[in-house]
Amino acid sequence: MDQTTSIILADDHSLVRDGIRSLLESESDLKVIAEASDGIEAIEMVNKNSPDLLIIDIRMPRMTGIEAVEKLSAQNSPVKCIILSMHDSEEYILKSVKAGALGYLLKDTGKTEFLKAIHAVREGGKYYSGDISNVLVNSLLSSTTNTVERPKKATPTNIPFDLTNKELQVLKLVLSGLTNKQISEKLQNSKRTVETHRFNLMRKMEVKNLIDLSKKAQQFNLV
Repeated sequence: MDQTTSIILADDHSLVRDGIRSLLESESDLKVIAEASDGIEAIEMVNKNSPDLLIIDIRMPRMTGIEAVEKLSAQNSPVKCIILSMHDSEEYILKSVKAGALGYLLKDTGKTEFLKAIHAVREGGKYYSGDISNVLVNSLLSSTTNTVERPKKATPTNIPFDLTNKELQVLKLVLSGLTNKQISEKLQNSKRTVETHRFNLMRKMEVKNLIDLSKKAQQFNLV
């Protein structure tokens, strides 16, 4: 356990990288050996330095964190990847896991949990914070239920506009007249997450206001 763990940080904000570096290097067994400002740089740094861990943000220019993790997985890179994001969106979480990330943490995660996740992943395990784990469990249960009880209904390919289950939930609550704050309390998600879901709904359904959103939802039997 005395062996130092080498880490590469990837985030397009230098201030964020500085903060994470400072947090990590306060631990004697962790060392940041390189930094990257986007997914392409992250892959280059990993291939050049062969770190133990890659801690990478999702939303970055040129190439996202999820795309970078997916490419590294395709290369059979031994690096273990942890996604660090401000979004607890079901879509992002599931895509990250599918891409090969062994951990998913929110940027407001405390130091204790952050270090716990790093140690867990470093030792070959996986780590997802409580809220993230709930999303994964619910997705798994939903998938199992649909497969066993209703194999021909509610599969992702049958849902118009490629909406996620959480986006469908938010859509129904939005059209019932609830505010973002009320929806966040009902779903036990942050207000920012609800705002992200609403933005994704409008983008995917190609509408610009609630009236059009309502019409299109009714047209495609989403509510």
